[in-house]
Amino acid sequence: MNDLQQLMIFFGWASVINIAFLALAAVLLMVMKDAISVLHGKMFGVPENEVRLMYFKYLAYYKILIFVFALSPYMALRIMLS
Repeated sequence: MNDLQQLMIFFGWASVINIAFLALAAVLLMVMKDAISVLHGKMFGVPENEVRLMYFKYLAYYKILIFVFALSPYMALRIMLS
């Protein structure tokens, strides 16, 4: 039983840390979108409007990964152990 509780705590903290990184990335992209878009566009040779679309996809995929690999296992263990 103790192992499952430790696993639940692990997934809980993994969820918190990943959601914090997601929020930080979203805030930085909103605040500094022009400077970052120009910089990354020049670095990778991608037009600026495509870079912004790539940022949106990045945030969406990262959010899905957080739900699948961190938040869902945490919720399942939470329900199982209550």
